[in-house]
Amino acid sequence: MSSGDEPPGQHSWSGRRKRLLVGLGVATLLTGAGGLTLPDELGVTSGLVAALCAFLLVAATVVFIAIPGPDTFGALLRTAPLAGSVLVVAVLLALSNAGESLRWLWILTAVVAAGWTAFAVWENHRSGG
Repeated sequence: MSSGDEPPGQHSWSGRRKRLLVGLGVATLLTGAGGLTLPDELGVTSGLVAALCAFLLVAATVVFIAIPGPDTFGALLRTAPLAGSVLVVAVLLALSNAGESLRWLWILTAVVAAGWTAFAVWENHRSGG
């Protein structure tokens, strides 16, 4: 089916979304091949990057299916349950890293997530959604 023959209510993905998914797929394949062929720690590092690329590929695909229209980023910013979940995880990470060197990062992440959660709740309340 060409892009002009789409059923009503369905839109094809933008070129940017397609390029992102193809790029993540290629990166997964290349770094996975590097993980199998490179020696020692380079192979392990390449394998870990391949796993990260595969994870991001799956996450991006899920987001693009869940939010099919334009303004994906804005829709995610206004999703209060997602923002609240990030806040809870960040607070738990900050509390579990007492005395660790990266605790400041989790505290900063929790503060940003709290701001995101407040924005999402305020935006939904303001728009009646």
